[in-house]
Amino acid sequence: MEKKPFQAESKRLLEMMINSIYTQKEIFLRELISNASDAIDKIYYKALTDDQLVFNKDDYYIQVIPDKAARTLILRDTGIGMTREELETHLGVIAKSGSLAFKQENESKEGHDIIGQFGVGFYSAFMVADNVTVVSRALGSDTAYKWESDGAEGYTVEPASKDEVGTEITLKIKDNTEDDNYDEYLEEYRLRSIIKKYSDFIRYPIKMNATKSRLKEGTESEYESYTDEERVNSMVPIWRKNKSELKDEDYENFYNEKHYGFDKPLKHIHISADGAIVYQAILYIPESMPFDYYSKEYEKGLELYANGVLIMNKCGDLLPDYFSFVKGMVDSESLSLNISREMLQHDRQLKLIAKNIESKIKGELTRLQRDDREKYEKFYQAFGRQLKYGVYSDYGMHKDTLQDLLMFYSSKEKKLVSLEDYVSRMPEDQKYIYYATGDSNERIAKLPQTELVADKGYEILYFTDDIDEFAIKMILKYKDKEFRSVSSGDLGIETEDEAKEAQQEQQENEGLFGAMMELLGDKVKSVKASKRLRSHPVCLSTEGEVTIEMEKVLRMMPNNPDVKADKVLEINTHHDVFKSLKSAFESDKEKLGLYTALLYNQALLIEGLPIEDPVEFTNDICKVMV
Repeated sequence: MEKKPFQAESKRLLEMMINSIYTQKEIFLRELISNASDAIDKIYYKALTDDQLVFNKDDYYIQVIPDKAARTLILRDTGIGMTREELETHLGVIAKSGSLAFKQENESKEGHDIIGQFGVGFYSAFMVADNVTVVSRALGSDTAYKWESDGAEGYTVEPASKDEVGTEITLKIKDNTEDDNYDEYLEEYRLRSIIKKYSDFIRYPIKMNATKSRLKEGTESEYESYTDEERVNSMVPIWRKNKSELKDEDYENFYNEKHYGFDKPLKHIHISADGAIVYQAILYIPESMPFDYYSKEYEKGLELYANGVLIMNKCGDLLPDYFSFVKGMVDSESLSLNISREMLQHDRQLKLIAKNIESKIKGELTRLQRDDREKYEKFYQAFGRQLKYGVYSDYGMHKDTLQDLLMFYSSKEKKLVSLEDYVSRMPEDQKYIYYATGDSNERIAKLPQTELVADKGYEILYFTDDIDEFAIKMILKYKDKEFRSVSSGDLGIETEDEAKEAQQEQQENEGLFGAMMELLGDKVKSVKASKRLRSHPVCLSTEGEVTIEMEKVLRMMPNNPDVKADKVLEINTHHDVFKSLKSAFESDKEKLGLYTALLYNQALLIEGLPIEDPVEFTNDICKVMV
């Protein structure tokens, strides 16, 4: 029998496809099953125009039959089959796609879209097989033909016998090597897992024999093994069902089946989009943060399907980083895939889907925040930090998308509030949105800097995350209201009379403040009479863009060790401590140095900043006590 050479460029082309196009060998099963599904679809299309042909979906299926003893894997379908000419055309010419040609000639009907486009999927079989045999009988033909090949050298075609229309592919599985275990492609469990992973939603049943055990007849404790043919795939994906048919329980079961997380999803989003691009998606907002969420091991992305066939486990391009916590999948018929169907050829369609998904997630979170604040707060405790990173990243490019989703603890409400909540109840005379930073809500509430703002009856937002202030600096304004730290040099609160009084106090005590400034050196930018303090003797405020909290964060980073805030030491001129300062300035310069050092270190401690010399500080306290 004459062996015919492949009509593509060379042996090298097939070798390249076998060794380079696919990243994982297990993909071969996905490709062969997709081809079998296409073959059945072609009968469906013919039935649309041929009155003599009746398409009964129950008559069509795909079988997967492993045989360890013979070391073969058989895939059998009841599809349209191939004539001798088609075997030579579609299998003898590498990258000649019969499905693509058929697809171009026939319009998609009722979701029966042809999967195959490139005609190379069949050759992925050679990644795991030394020999591939195809026996096929075409619809309307009484003769079957056998196509056989050992690889790149060529193939043979000869008449064969086959009782039913369809195709049977037999793979002679390779022997194991040091690097590869080919036995796994003969294992029932492994084959089932590959089918579930990639082809679970193929619209025709994929059947396999399952090994089971049962009580042996006539015995009470003796069991026997038997095989029973089972359908492996789910066939109808949940995302293609009408939302009205589904309950929350169905979505939760799908979440668990797909192992999207160990928690219960807080919310699901079911999308069926028709328009510029057609796709379905089911997205989940998890209840809790994955243990590795902020580690380099965490990989964002959604499962990506093309016509129900899994293409990518994690398609990161479908989600922006600030929504990287979202789990789920997308299925589309509009994607342009590369030759291996593992990657996209270009990302125009993907960008359209991603943009729509981003809008859907934002809308769902907005509704959750408005309609179920308790549930939203639960989400925010887990993923609020990620939203803030989203505001800060890319120079605040996404602030308009995310700012309404942010929430902070309120000094008045004693709970989380949104920026919209805050602004909606601001008094008319309040110019700014005030905030204070610290390690915890309890510590912030005790800060001396909050006294004046609180006395005015203004609400203060508490920033306890290290990212908070950086994010707010990117927002700058919310509904034309600027953000202002309670530690800012200018709070914009004092009346004209209060400003004159403060200026007068500054002038009257210029000598004292100058002496303190000389003692402190470059530790502070200035010393001045405080307008904000009420019951506390001292505090630090800042001038410029870098605040004390930002300094603390930046100092922990390896490339910013010298970043410092311009600190101002503020003294409460109405406190008893100030009287002692004045007395020391007038009569005891040594004591003034002691008091100045104590007050400066006290202000550092209030801010959570380290004291330069703890031993000297404790000695100074002892000197005051003696």
